[in-house]
Amino acid sequence: MNQSTLCPRFEKAMTILSQRWTGLIIYKLLSGPQRFCAIESSISVSGRVLSERLKDLEQQGIVKREVFPETPVRIEYSLTEKGKALEPIMIEIEKWSQQWLEQDNLS
Repeated sequence: MNQSTLCPRFEKAMTILSQRWTGLIIYKLLSGPQRFCAIESSISVSGRVLSERLKDLEQQGIVKREVFPETPVRIEYSLTEKGKALEPIMIEIEKWSQQWLEQDNLS
């Protein structure tokens, strides 16, 4: 496909989703609201990178950050409706990976 024939919206979507860790963060949040430390430990990403990705996703309207005024303060991240709309895509990627990627070739 010629670069000039790409839809700008598709190109923007691929730019957002292709950032390292972004797909895994979205996939993790499909199961419901998560605290920062739960996301960090489940996908083994550094805190700095996770913080950057969550901020980017929040700016894009894909992730919502909710602060609970408790002691200590509790912060949870969840998908917005825009983020939840990615679920069918993530499920298809999961199906594709199960069918086409060999376990012993993963690293």
